[in-house]
Amino acid sequence: MNIDLIDTFLDLCETRSFNRTASRLGVTQSTVSGRVRALEAALGCTLLRRSRAGTELTTQGLRFEPHARTLRRNWTVAREAVRESGKAATTLRVGIQHDLLGDRVASWVSALQSALPEAALYVEADYSSQMCADVASGTLDLAILFTPKPGPDLHFESLGAVDYQMVSTETETLAAVSPDSYILPNYAPAFSTSHAELLPFLSVGAVSSGQNAVIRGLLVALGGSTYVLRQTALDLAAAGQARLIPDAPRIAQPVYVSIHLRNRHRAPFRRILKTLQGQMAGRP
Repeated sequence: MNIDLIDTFLDLCETRSFNRTASRLGVTQSTVSGRVRALEAALGCTLLRRSRAGTELTTQGLRFEPHARTLRRNWTVAREAVRESGKAATTLRVGIQHDLLGDRVASWVSALQSALPEAALYVEADYSSQMCADVASGTLDLAILFTPKPGPDLHFESLGAVDYQMVSTETETLAAVSPDSYILPNYAPAFSTSHAELLPFLSVGAVSSGQNAVIRGLLVALGGSTYVLRQTALDLAAAGQARLIPDAPRIAQPVYVSIHLRNRHRAPFRRILKTLQGQMAGRP
């Protein structure tokens, strides 16, 4: 199979421009045209129609697109499976929820390296919905996230939970927290549900965010009260930038790992999951 034909077709599905696809793939426009003709000849149908208005997918092209994505994903899986039996290291592509990075990224990477020392790591931060889509498509090998988005090709396991602690620049008691200066945290649907149930009088705020780093910055700059990760709360208190509110409930946010269904019984992934669960158990 000539995977270049598939890659070129899928890029054209995004750009709808032979010129832009040629630029993105680093080839000439005539090469792009030749690849499309070769793919159409192999399939016996017309996939793309060019006009002055641009490039559009034909009905056959629309039908072929999801199959092309599956072909590319399977090609990637097959290529990496072959590499696993050779001397070259595989690359483990990992997505991690934004709040689980911060100054803790080194511990996550160390845990992954200990579980799969023969692999090179590619790590990126993202949100749960996108990471689930990327695991399903094969763009990521696994994702550590807050909110599972079930799909037929996805497998989820619990890793544990992280705690969020209320802090304030104004008070040390929950009763004295002012709703007017409260920075509303919105880290994940599960967190927001727990927050609304425990603290209904603080369920609105003039400023809101879904990232721990952003909320920390807002708290330091603007003052007020909010929830941040437990470790961030301890750091703020130690630096004299905020005070812990000990009578406010801690809110636990569950953490999950997502892998493709085909990998759930593979030994390397079982080692990864066991190691990550152990690493999570040691988090503050």
